[in-house]
Amino acid sequence: MEPRDYASTPVADSLGLHGMISGLAEDLRNMRAGKISPADGLARAAVAKQIFNGVRLYLTAVKTLEAPARGRREPQVIEGHANG
Repeated sequence: MEPRDYASTPVADSLGLHGMISGLAEDLRNMRAGKISPADGLARAAVAKQIFNGVRLYLTAVKTLEAPARGRREPQVIEGHANG
């Protein structure tokens, strides 16, 4: 498998989010049409929720790792004059 170019490929495509959202919408339509039970719909939604939590963690990790390294600065004292 070729290495993925993350700079030019949207994260949603690389994680397959479009398909997941379409699947959830289809599940809702199927549940309303009586093709799947409410319990099945809830179970699928619970799995999707956990996947989206994983996506959130992934995006947070990428943001953290891509942030520029910042040097630690010493605290500065703010001087001022009290009026009154």
